[in-house]
Amino acid sequence: QVQLVESGGGSVQAGGSLRLSCAASGNIMNNRCMGWFRQAPGKEREGVGVIGRDGTSNYAHSVQGRFAIYRDDAKNTLSLQMNSLKTEDTAMYYCAASRFTSRCGDWSRGTDFVNWGQGTQVTVSS
Repeated sequence: QVQLVESGGGSVQAGGSLRLSCAASGNIMNNRCMGWFRQAPGKEREGVGVIGRDGTSNYAHSVQGRFAIYRDDAKNTLSLQMNSLKTEDTAMYYCAASRFTSRCGDWSRGTDFVNWGQGTQVTVSS
């Protein structure tokens, strides 16, 4: 059974840090682009960042320089290190796997991502 399970969410004050993890079962990460997404109440889901099978990562402008994505295919884990958190980072965070191997596809809203976890909540207070 293909499964993605996020963990590491919680409440933190602005300026703080959190590290989210995503545990993947099966071969879901095998050679596939992986991504982190988030959705705040009343807002559309948005891409936070992606990491290709070669380790190359790209980030949304809003998190560039503050967030970093890591992958460990041997351990089937994906991580999101979040630093200098802002109140506007408050959202449910999801990890997901792209349908593609050679590229990530459209990750602005995750339309090319086909396997999703159930999410972990991140709340940043001022």
